[in-house]
Amino acid sequence: METVGEPFFLLICAIKQQINKGSIDAITGKARYTLNEEWLLRENIEAKPRNLNVSFQGCGMDSLSVRAMDTDTLSQVKEKILEAFCKNVPYSQWPRVEDVDLEWFATSTDSYILRDLDDTSVVEDGRKKLNTLAHYKIPEGASLAMSLSDKKDGTLSRVKDLDSEKYFHLVLPTDESVEHKKSHRQSHRKKVLPEIYLTRLLSTKGTLQKFLDDLFKAILSIRDDKPPVAVKYFFDFLEEQAEKRGITDPDTMHIWKTNSLPLRFWVNILKNPQFVFDIDKTDHIDACLSVIAQAFIDACSLSDLQLGKDSPTNKLLYAKEIPEYRKIVQRYYKQIHDMPPLSEQEMNAHLAEESRKYRNEFNTNVAMAEIYKYAKRYRSQIVAALDSNPTTKRTQLQHKFEQVIALMEDNIYECCSEA
Repeated sequence: METVGEPFFLLICAIKQQINKGSIDAITGKARYTLNEEWLLRENIEAKPRNLNVSFQGCGMDSLSVRAMDTDTLSQVKEKILEAFCKNVPYSQWPRVEDVDLEWFATSTDSYILRDLDDTSVVEDGRKKLNTLAHYKIPEGASLAMSLSDKKDGTLSRVKDLDSEKYFHLVLPTDESVEHKKSHRQSHRKKVLPEIYLTRLLSTKGTLQKFLDDLFKAILSIRDDKPPVAVKYFFDFLEEQAEKRGITDPDTMHIWKTNSLPLRFWVNILKNPQFVFDIDKTDHIDACLSVIAQAFIDACSLSDLQLGKDSPTNKLLYAKEIPEYRKIVQRYYKQIHDMPPLSEQEMNAHLAEESRKYRNEFNTNVAMAEIYKYAKRYRSQIVAALDSNPTTKRTQLQHKFEQVIALMEDNIYECCSEA
């Protein structure tokens, strides 16, 4: 994970930056620029950039120039300002958007508190439209000040929690539903994405391509100074199991390895960056990462991609790159296979070193208690398996396992497991 962290974080930042280049509907979450067809804002809503001169009172920093779009709601503007001022602070320590006020100094004597909803909000078809920079006529280079709110305003929910029957931002919900019904009347088959929208998806993909390539290469490459010891040990174990069972089909081994590492571990990380980073994973970033995770899954698969004009765009988007990605996966598996075998002593030394490196970062008692709960539930099956295996019998793992279970039955660990 050490070698993958940086390219993964840079990819997430690039996705966010690309999404923010155009209009984003604060109610639906749909955006002009995206990787995911389901989250594509199809309406042609032009957004003009606004560079704002912003101070954040009480943060101890000078004013910053913050780039927003004139279609942004005030909550979206606040998010961009917070990101500019708090970029080196873990997301969990940022102030919430609901807890800060944004003030515009229109003249030397006049200033206004800017809100998503106020007495000036426009009403269309019975729905209130969220205020934007364009609504307030905020000019280029305007001076704004953000500050922590003196009082918590409990009357206004987070924008994404607002009822779409009462509020809208860029697109009235009725427009989308009418278009959806019309498309079903016009075609009995699955709707093909019009070329203009596919071009937008491809444009976003092109911008992110280098970041994605760097990430996949980091996951599927071996550094001389950091050989994947644990992966080598585990893959050798899988090959040993295949040999014992008389399995010689290379495709079976490929599937075993893929199910164990890329699909079980890496896809989970790709879809859930909040597991390793203290960041805000928005629903839209989640949708884009799902497309990337699908490309990674396809790269690890041996099945031929059966693609046609009705195939989902998340399959079509990276179809051209999949053959090259598959070569990288196969080369990675071969490189690990060709590494010198590891002795049990080498593996134990590696685990001891990893434990020493991270001993102050994790609560090992809680982790051990979780493993204990699993081991206790399947105790008899584990003992039987250890007793029937010549290797584990030789190293007396059954006896060691029973000793660990006896130790874990101490009340200290029982209490820990309930923590």
